Formats: sequence, C-alpha cells, structure tokens
Amino acid sequence: MSDVDDVLRRDLLTCWTDVTNAGGAVGFVPPVTEEDVVPLLDKLLDGVRSGRDVLALLTVDGATAGFASVVGSLSPLRLHWGTVLRVQVHPSRQGQGLGRALMAGVHDIARSRGWEFLHLTARGGTGLDDFYRGLGYVEVGRLPGAIRVAPGDDRDEIIMACRL
Repeated sequence: MSDVDDVLRRDLLTCWTDVTNAGGAVGFVPPVTEEDVVPLLDKLLDGVRSGRDVLALLTVDGATAGFASVVGSLSPLRLHWGTVLRVQVHPSRQGQGLGRALMAGVHDIARSRGWEFLHLTARGGTGLDDFYRGLGYVEVGRLPGAIRVAPGDDRDEIIMACRL
C-alpha cells in the first residue's frame, strides 16, 4: 500500500501507540503518547509515499488491526533484499493468528517486488525470535545489550533473515 489518507494515518498512530503501551517491541518503551510516535510514523509514511517502502496493512472486518513496513534497499548491490520494520497487531486483536497472517502478506509483498530475502530485528527477552523462527527466519547475529529498555535492562538485538 502506498496511499495513506488522514483516517488511515490516525488508525496507524493509534495502533502503534496502543501496541507500545501494551509492551510491544516496536521502537519505543512504554509509556508513550501519540506525540512521541508521530515523528517515526511520519518518517515511515514518507518512505511509503516515495514508493521505495511498502505498508503492509492488516485489516479485520474493514478495521485496521495491525501493520508492518517493508523497506527496500538503496544499494544497487542489495536490491534483492528487503527489511521488515514495526510488525504489530493491535492488542485487542492479538492471539488470533493475525501476526502470522500479517507476515504472510509481508512475504507476498516482498515476492511481488522481486525480493529474495527479508531481514528484521527482534528485541531479546520478548520471545519474538521464536515467532519469527516459526515463519522461516534464522538468527544471523546478535548485538549484545544494544537495546536499553530501562537502566540496568539492556536487551540483545537479534538479527534474523529469511530466504523467500
């Protein structure tokens, strides 16, 4: 998806804020306000509007239930790779298999763009790496203590990749 109107932007902002405040590992540490999320959302949407990046939108009964961003590489040597960012399902919709559905859509988008590989990062200590392993991702590296959730609570950034 590359066209985001004001209504969808509001839905994305609400989703991202709610996911973060429910403990989701999507670029922030709770608590956050919508004002905290706006700069990162606008940067994400700028990439989508440019056509380089794609918004994978998850809807249930016509309502926004989650989203992810798929970012293409600018390097001519990595045009066959994409990066998956901000994978999230609204807390009210979790536990229904929608994360798997969202990622299936992400993979379809990547294949339609001719990408052969995807990579993403997961915050250590959340169990997300197990979720992604179940989707065919393998751990290719770790940055120990790269994510500071709170003073004295540093988490590994787990780097994962998937051949499509």
